[in-house]
Amino acid sequence: MSYVENLCRDFGDFKLDIPQMNLAEKGVTVLWGPSGSGKTTVFRSLLGLEKISGMKWFVHGEDLALLAPPQRRLGVVFQSLDLFPHMTARQNIQFAAEARQVPVEKFKHQLQHLVETLDMKSFLDRPAQILSGGEKQRVALARALAGQPRFLLLDEPFSALDEDLRKESRQLIKKIISEENIPTLLVTHDRQDVDVLAEKVCRIEHGRLI
Repeated sequence: MSYVENLCRDFGDFKLDIPQMNLAEKGVTVLWGPSGSGKTTVFRSLLGLEKISGMKWFVHGEDLALLAPPQRRLGVVFQSLDLFPHMTARQNIQFAAEARQVPVEKFKHQLQHLVETLDMKSFLDRPAQILSGGEKQRVALARALAGQPRFLLLDEPFSALDEDLRKESRQLIKKIISEENIPTLLVTHDRQDVDVLAEKVCRIEHGRLI
């Protein structure tokens, strides 16, 4: 079991008060709650972008909170996706692998698998700026996985998609997380994400798990 301790901080107008949160070792843990409930603060804290004194995050016995963000080896898909617009889909994915120093041959094999699983062959060499919303999302997911993360974090990954694309994307993510066997935290306000993807649900309101 991966677990977080002492996710507690008073921001003045908002207080985060989570003494402990357990995350599933397999599949998707969903952090579910309305806007303003503290989901984004939790997400940023796990990434190391929000400093919380005394916080601990144990994954297989190692406290990731002691590590600088790049050393935590986390795969991340932000709500805004944050692709490099001037790079092709392939270059965006390769950038993450090179940043994590993944061996070239290993990356080539993994890229082939990701392209097939996420059905990216038709747009792999197009600039990210001309891709559709669904295509960008697949590239962002592939990029997050290319660095061979120990944990995957997804922040409202379907919010910019229409309903049909959301359904398709949920199934794609469910499939690839199962195949890659990477524990995942999904932050969302959408009950459909919970119903389709969750192995475990953490409900958050007003900075507390309920």
